[in-house]
Amino acid sequence: MLACNIIAIVLAAICVIYEFRRQLMMLQQNSYRNERYRRWLSASQDTTSTMRLVTGAVALASLSTLSVPMVSLCLVTLISIVNIFNLAGKKYKKPLVMTNRAKRIFAVMLFLAVILVAATILFCVFNDRQLDQAAVVTLLAFCFSPLFTLVANWLLKPVEAHINQKYYADAERILKSMPDLKIIGVTGSYGKTSTKHYLNRILSEKYDVMMTPGSFNTTMGVIRTVREYLKPYNEVFIVEMGAKQPNDIKEICDLVHPSIGIVTAVGEQHLESFKTIENVQRTKFELIDSLPADGLAIINDDFPFVANRPVDNVECIRYAVSSTDAAQYTATDIHYTPAGTDFTVVTPDGEQLPFSTRLVGECNVSNLLAAIITALRLNVPVDKIRYAVANIEQVEHRLNMKRTAGGVTIIDDAFNSNPTGSKMALDVLKMMTGGRRIIVTPGMIELGERQEELNEVFGRHIASSADIAIIVGAYNRDAIVAGIENADNRVARLHKVDSFNEAQQLLATMLQPGDTILYENDLPDTFK
Repeated sequence: MLACNIIAIVLAAICVIYEFRRQLMMLQQNSYRNERYRRWLSASQDTTSTMRLVTGAVALASLSTLSVPMVSLCLVTLISIVNIFNLAGKKYKKPLVMTNRAKRIFAVMLFLAVILVAATILFCVFNDRQLDQAAVVTLLAFCFSPLFTLVANWLLKPVEAHINQKYYADAERILKSMPDLKIIGVTGSYGKTSTKHYLNRILSEKYDVMMTPGSFNTTMGVIRTVREYLKPYNEVFIVEMGAKQPNDIKEICDLVHPSIGIVTAVGEQHLESFKTIENVQRTKFELIDSLPADGLAIINDDFPFVANRPVDNVECIRYAVSSTDAAQYTATDIHYTPAGTDFTVVTPDGEQLPFSTRLVGECNVSNLLAAIITALRLNVPVDKIRYAVANIEQVEHRLNMKRTAGGVTIIDDAFNSNPTGSKMALDVLKMMTGGRRIIVTPGMIELGERQEELNEVFGRHIASSADIAIIVGAYNRDAIVAGIENADNRVARLHKVDSFNEAQQLLATMLQPGDTILYENDLPDTFK
């Protein structure tokens, strides 16, 4: 009987470890913020999943005074094995990254579970009870894993704040030791990562440049960049600044003190946390508001909530591709070719500067325009700017175009789709007339109360831009399908699939040379 108890406890513990890791992964994807993690729990109904309800029923039945110890052990062992196989076999698009912070949270979660199980074992020993209850309590830790996650993260808040402050002070010291460093902040609802990359490539023609890598666009990401990547010989530091709530960008600016600020867009993104576009505008313009009196603001007038925001604290340059009335710099004569895009930059004094790039899409021309303006102000010669623009590589998953050996063109716009960017991607797809135009998409996320409305509008754009629409998953399916089916000028033939793997299998049966596929967005695990 003792051996059976030990086996049941061990299997239940393994089950708990797998589940704790999964919950920690979701907490990490929600930026270690309990409020966002709780919203995910509510939206995903994870706390009432079939696996958790069945496990809870088994645990409660085993704790009943009518239960038979051996039967309880068998049930606990069986459900633990089922859960282990289910969790061990799962593949995730954004798997857990076991950072030092994640390790600390995981250790506290396990410590809390161990205390609970150890207390149960002691209770059983001192009261001559069977140890089957310890196995059942271990299994209960699986059922209440979100609670363990929330409590562990809450308990560690003072620890994390102390650690972060130490890192902050170190980054601040490094930046103060480089008084001649030119710091450029880049923010926007979309386009900031591409603009950062383009600016880095262009400025590198004259300066030694460092940029925040990947999506290191939070305060801690910037701190890590300064401490681990920034070198004393760097002349320009390009800082991408992301935000999920007000004051996020101000917090970064208070550390790095940029002298040039670029706002690429203010649009309907992250409305789940911002609630209104006015809050998005205020937060993005924290960058501009933080600039010194001799600083420079470079902002994109193509977005109404950029154009209507006055800037009077610093010199302000407005640029545009479409809404050009009040813009000093514009991009005109945009022509797409098999090799990319040709366009002309018109300066405030009327000079026309022709450029060619491998990139496609109006959004990329707009992002290039912001980078070109910055380079001109930093006295990079025009011929060097032109050379850099012509050789800029496409940023992965951001309207990245490539051609397969089978003659199929792939447009990869899988990262962080939004209403404006998705419309631009569809405009590019619509121009591909060599074969059938196919879109594969699960729709757009983090749009708050406008989620359904904006995905339905997205569906209407799909209806007239694509010949074949493959809608992935159920998260936005109804809204997108309604938009496609209710469109007056519909040409798209509709397919509904449950996963990207199923979409790939469907594509394998239909693709022909000359076809173009647009991959628009790829939902992270948080929104599966």
